[in-house]
Amino acid sequence: MKKEIKEWIIAIAIALVLVLVITNFIAKSYTVRGDSMYPTLKDGEKVIVNMIGFKTGGLEKGNVIVFHATKNSDYVKRVIGMPGDSIEYKHDQLYVNGKKVKEPYLDYNEKHKSYDEITGSFKVKNLPNANGSNTIPKNKLLVLGDNREVSKDSRSFGLIDEDQVVGKVSLRYWPFTSFKVNFNPDTKY
Repeated sequence: MKKEIKEWIIAIAIALVLVLVITNFIAKSYTVRGDSMYPTLKDGEKVIVNMIGFKTGGLEKGNVIVFHATKNSDYVKRVIGMPGDSIEYKHDQLYVNGKKVKEPYLDYNEKHKSYDEITGSFKVKNLPNANGSNTIPKNKLLVLGDNREVSKDSRSFGLIDEDQVVGKVSLRYWPFTSFKVNFNPDTKY
């Protein structure tokens, strides 16, 4: 009986250590708060953020990420621009390095917009933390929410540091009827 109890205690301890390692270094569950990524992600949905995959495989334009926006809050947004990219919006049209890019994840919000434009017009050099540069500086990212009319994103708080990134959103698991893997757009930048 003592041996069996000891084995159970060891098994539980190992399981707890594994859970701690996984949730602190590999993947983490997040609950989406707010409507800034609607309809891609909705308020209250639960997602798994891959914390190690983006470090080994890197970030790409179009990835949906979670990052530390402030000391006490994390945001979920889409990566629009990477270091060295020249990004410009002209009347809701994205141009990356002078090339026109389609953003299929905006289709719903374009059809249901309240104003003439959902993104507006801007250049990288006009954003906070861009230091007046026409290209995104080293170790910086331009991030925007898919629901541009309500999203607080790089247009307001500026470019973010790459080291603020927690990880890439890998899957939505709740509600189970909305299970989804891969939030990257069908188009390549």
